[in-house]
Amino acid sequence: MSRDPRMQTAKEILRTLVAIPSVSSMSNTRLLDAVERTLAPQDWFMLRLPYVATDGIERANMLALPRRFQGALPEVELLFVCHTDTVPFQSQWTDATELRERAGALHGCGACDVKGAMAGLLAAALAVNPEALPAPVAFAFTAEEEIGCIGATRLAASGAIRARRAVVCEPTSLRPATAGKGYGLAEVRLMGREAHSAFPARGVSAIHAAAELIVALEQWQRSGDKPRDLRFNPPYTTFNVGVIHGGTAKNMVPGECTFLVEWRPLPHEDPMHGGETVQRLAAEVAVRNPGCAIDVRILRADAGFRNPSSSGLGAALSRILGRPETGISFGSEATRFAGLVDEAVVVGPGDMETAHSEREYIPEDELKAWTEAVKHLLLHPAA
Repeated sequence: MSRDPRMQTAKEILRTLVAIPSVSSMSNTRLLDAVERTLAPQDWFMLRLPYVATDGIERANMLALPRRFQGALPEVELLFVCHTDTVPFQSQWTDATELRERAGALHGCGACDVKGAMAGLLAAALAVNPEALPAPVAFAFTAEEEIGCIGATRLAASGAIRARRAVVCEPTSLRPATAGKGYGLAEVRLMGREAHSAFPARGVSAIHAAAELIVALEQWQRSGDKPRDLRFNPPYTTFNVGVIHGGTAKNMVPGECTFLVEWRPLPHEDPMHGGETVQRLAAEVAVRNPGCAIDVRILRADAGFRNPSSSGLGAALSRILGRPETGISFGSEATRFAGLVDEAVVVGPGDMETAHSEREYIPEDELKAWTEAVKHLLLHPAA
């Protein structure tokens, strides 16, 4: 006699999900097929929203809700949002798509970010009777989160789903995050004057000016005269220069240098302020380096999110999970849905510090606790 699929545990489901590669450069349809095979036979309605991405590959967002609530669309009481893509994994991680158990930890690509959370959603859905759910609830499985929340942006703009409250799945060690920093990105191009290094006075070093600007950014972010929010670590807007290019030869004064700078603003701050800070400091550096022009091009400026002080979803999750509320400094799809819902909380098993690497894992006890929490919310969506 075959086993009742409704008896699948979250760990068993996670093993299946990890075995399906779903890096951002691939279509996510295989993973969505697995989700649909799990939920559709249990009287869940599935709605795919396919699109062709900029790379020409078809991807899709997918909504799932108990079939008895199909007519409630697009309005639901509670929406769980879970992305389907992972970051690429290195070729030397030869067992990346095999779930490995070691000392109470479940290792595998995506296990933490966020297939563990997805497995908990599916296991919880299998464990409850759809007829027993008191209000419309839904899952949203999104594409291309790891390269800019592209699927979530499309889904939020489509009007296909609207919710009073949203739970966005990300690894937070089960701490409900009721606020999140935003994200900004700018390209900085410095144009000096090239010369032979034997005659440095004839040139203007773009790399020297770039170094001065990078140091100025570091000093600004560590200064004490700006807003702080103790829900975050660090509790202020941060800057990071992650990519830099410049120069043509070791014996030439570099005439050009380009770098990318990102910033993560506090949720109450205008995300453009970080870019304006880069522009202001760049202007000051240009004055001190005659002959060097600096152009700052702002590429992204996404606001963060924060719940109103009267928010109850974060407090409810804190009680259910036994973990304190917090804020997150990394980006999430909550920024795409926060303006469309009364409350948004980011939460899930695992720690983001282990994600995106061969160390990626989630504790098995967190996966179990998460599954129980989702079951509770499905049965008490207004908790």
